[in-house]
This record gives sequence, C-alpha cells and structure tokens, in this order.
Amino acid sequence: MTVTPGPAAARVAETDWTALGAELDVHGCAPTAPLLTPAECRDLAALYEKPELFRTTVDMARHRFGSGEYRYFTHDLPAPVAALRAALYPRLLPVARDWAARLGRPAPWPDSLEDWLERCHTAGQDRSAQILLRYTEGDWNALHRDVFGDLVFPLQVVVGLDEYGTDYTGGEFLMVEQRPRAQSRATATVLPRGRGVVFTTRERPVRTKRGWSAGAMRHGVSVVRSGRRRALGIVFHDAS
Repeated sequence: MTVTPGPAAARVAETDWTALGAELDVHGCAPTAPLLTPAECRDLAALYEKPELFRTTVDMARHRFGSGEYRYFTHDLPAPVAALRAALYPRLLPVARDWAARLGRPAPWPDSLEDWLERCHTAGQDRSAQILLRYTEGDWNALHRDVFGDLVFPLQVVVGLDEYGTDYTGGEFLMVEQRPRAQSRATATVLPRGRGVVFTTRERPVRTKRGWSAGAMRHGVSVVRSGRRRALGIVFHDAS
C-alpha cells in the first residue's frame, strides 16, 4: 500500500537535515524539528488503551529489559505513524548510504521504503516493529539495540508524546558508545512532546588512524522520576 505523507512531509522538511547528519556523525543521535502536533500526540498516546491495534505487548521487567511496557502495532498503522515513516525514510537514506560507504559495507536499501519492506518480508522479517512505549514513575529501559533479523536499517526515530517537565520528569533518552580501549561515552537527550530524536540502530562510523571503524552504540531510557512518559518508536525494518 502506498502511503501519501501529506502534512508529515512538510513537517519533516522543517528539520535541517544537513545539520542533523553532522550531529549524527558526532553523537550517533540528533533531535528533529516538531513532527507531530500536540493533538496528534494525545491521540496516538490514547491508542495504547486499544490492545486490538497491536500484535503483542511486552512487559520489560518480565524479560529483564528494564521496567515499563511497550506494544508493537500491527501492519495496519495509524495514519500519522505510516505518514511519518514514509516521509522520514528518504531523508535518512543518504545518511545510511554514506555511513555504509565509509565503513566499506554494502548499502542494500532501495530508494523506496515499500521496496525495502518487501525485501524484509521476503527474508522472513514480516512482523511490524513500530512501537508505542509507556513508562511510569520508577520505570526505565536497559541499553539495547533494535535488531530483529539480518536486514537492518541503520537509523531509527523516537518521538515524544508527553510534555517533559509537566507530564513527567526524568526519562531522558540515552545513547552509550562503546569505545575501544577506553571508557564508554554517554549522551542524554530530553524528548519534548511532538519532537523526535534520530539515532543509530547499532553503530556509527568513527574515524581512526587507519580509516573508518564501526563505533558500537546502544540506546535506552533513564529512570522516570515522576509522571508518565509515552513515546512512539519508528523503525525502518520489520521483525522476524
């Protein structure tokens, strides 16, 4: 099914993608301009209470992923989620291909998101990986990577659905880089309502004396100190 991004494409275009790419190079994550309106955030967050829209629910404590809960949408995505995904993919594709070139790796991602997802499904990765996450006071997310099979798009996006400082405190988005023969480096980012953070799925190119190497990275969420924090996760590969 072809998705027409509509207003989502105009909002995505408001981000300075050249500056975002440069920040991704340095930190492995970078904030966007507003991607969703406050009303869209409220509506999307409210969908969490409709389990029929999701293929599964994950209790993070049960799996020792941290504390909190998230749900994976079915392929019948809400219109704002499908539109954002379609609008973001072509913006992130040049970064993905540039990173692959620097690391001397193949860049298997076609121009079309539909074509890329078809490749995922042919390879057996045919389950939706779009996520709604919900944290309450004391919840947190352990450092991890969202790799669901052999086919991986190297960037993803998380969008805040609640207002930091009003609806919740704490719960900063975390990225931790494993540095060879050195201590790890962490970056903490507040996730404002309606804005996104683009981040690497598993690594970023790091310049060394011998050229480029892959800097391993993981992401997570710090402890929510008060309130309720909900977020939308947009992933560009599907799960096996």
